[in-house]
Amino acid sequence: MSILFINASPNKNGNTAKLAKELLTGKEYATLNLIDYKIYSYGQEYPDDQFNEVIDAIRKADTVVMGSPMYWHNICGLMRNFLDRCYGPIEQGEFSGKNLYFIMQGASPEKWQLEACEFTMSRFASVYGFAYKGMVTNSQEAKKINVD
Repeated sequence: MSILFINASPNKNGNTAKLAKELLTGKEYATLNLIDYKIYSYGQEYPDDQFNEVIDAIRKADTVVMGSPMYWHNICGLMRNFLDRCYGPIEQGEFSGKNLYFIMQGASPEKWQLEACEFTMSRFASVYGFAYKGMVTNSQEAKKINVD
């Protein structure tokens, strides 16, 4: 089983990465930091765009863990841009058979903020065929989940 952690935090070793490390304790996994990739906005086409590189990494993984810090009451722009870009080039159900976990890291998010993030990621998972395994927001939740 291969696990891919997609980190949308601009801080590669920040709290989002630390929470992923807790969630994936004892597991071998690869990390892809979105900040290292040029992924242009939906509708823009440039030859140096690296969106397909990220998609290829997802295609090779059995389990995907996506992580985002909370900015402006929701997922961060790097993650939002990536999700937007999936619309069109990725077929509905294309990631069928893969598991998706989501890490939402924030200082003290309110319930409605977490619900909005959960809705976005669970909907993303269902459109593209992932088996959505839930959202992790703190160390206690990370310790309770067995990533498969």
